[in-house]
Amino acid sequence: MATAATDRYTVKSGSRLRVSRGLVTVTVALVALVLAGEVLAPTSVSHGALLGMLPFAAVLAIVGLGQTLVVQQGGIDLSVPGGISLVVVICTHQPNGDDHKLLPAVGLALAMSVAAGALNGFLIGRLGLNPIVATLGMNALLYAVVLAVSGGIPRGTTRLLARVAGGLTLGIPNSAYFALAAVVITTVAMKSTVAGRRFEAIGANATAAAATGLKVRRHRGGAYVWAQVFYWLAGVLLAGIVAQPIAYQGDTYLLPSVAAVVLGGTSLLGGRGYLVATAVAALFLSQLEQFVLALGVTFAIRTLVESAALAIGVALYTVDWRALRVRLLRSPAEAGT
Repeated sequence: MATAATDRYTVKSGSRLRVSRGLVTVTVALVALVLAGEVLAPTSVSHGALLGMLPFAAVLAIVGLGQTLVVQQGGIDLSVPGGISLVVVICTHQPNGDDHKLLPAVGLALAMSVAAGALNGFLIGRLGLNPIVATLGMNALLYAVVLAVSGGIPRGTTRLLARVAGGLTLGIPNSAYFALAAVVITTVAMKSTVAGRRFEAIGANATAAAATGLKVRRHRGGAYVWAQVFYWLAGVLLAGIVAQPIAYQGDTYLLPSVAAVVLGGTSLLGGRGYLVATAVAALFLSQLEQFVLALGVTFAIRTLVESAALAIGVALYTVDWRALRVRLLRSPAEAGT
C-alpha cells in the first residue's frame, strides 16, 4: 500500500521532479561554450575573466527571474532599464560616498521600485493595457526620474556597498551568493507554496483559473511588483560592483533578460516558468559575451550575437519542429489530399 501511494504521488508530482528541456539544453550549450572557449579563446575562461564575468552574470540572473515572472503571466516588462538605472542612481547619489546614508538610500530605492511595479500592475492587471505600451511608458517615466536625480552625472559607490556587492567570499563574488539565494527562494516559493502554485496555474491557463475562483488580475499585476523587486536587488548589486556606475547603467539588460527567459524554456506566450534554467541561461549569455569579446569583435557584432541567441531560443521552444518535419517530408500527392 505504501509503495502504491508513493507511486501515485510520484505520478502526480512528476512535473515538479522532472528536469525541464530548457535546463538541459542551456546547460549543454554552456558546457559546449566553455569547451569552445578553451580551444578558440582561452582568455575567456581564465580565472581573472571568470571572476570579472560572474558578478554581471549574477545581476543578469536576478533580472531574468523578474522577467520570468512577468512572462509567465503572458506579459513582458520593458521597464527593466529604467528600473535598474533608478536604483543605481539613488544608491550612489543619495549617500554620495557616505556609508551611513546607504541604508536609507537602499530603502528609498526599494519603495520607488515597488511603486513602479504597482503602477505597472495596475495599468496591466486592472485596466487591461497592453504590457508593451504600459511598461514602455513606465520606462520613460523612470528615466525622467533618473535624470532628475542624477542630472546625467555619475557618482562613485560607497565603500560599504562596494565591499558587500563587489567583494569576494571564499574566492567567489558575493553577488553570486545573492543570485543563488534569489533563485533558491523563488523556486521554493513557486513550487512549494499555495500562492506559488496558484501563480503557475494562472499563467498556464488563465480562463480555467478564473473559473475556479482564482484572482487572475491580482496575480498578473503582482508579477510586475515582484519583477521590480528583483530589478531593485540587481540595481543595488550593480551599484556596488561598478566603482562609478553611469546614470543609465540598466540600458544593457533589457534584451539579455528576455533572451535568458526564452533560452531557459519559458514561453513568451505565458505558462510555466523555469527559474533555474533562466539563471543558467544568464550565465550562458554572460560567458557568450565574454567569449565574443575575447575574439576581438566589435560591439555591433556582440549585439548581433545576443539577438541571434534570442532568435534561436524562440525557434527552439516556439516552433513545432515535429509537425514542420512531417509537413516537409510529405509527398506531393499526400500534400494535395
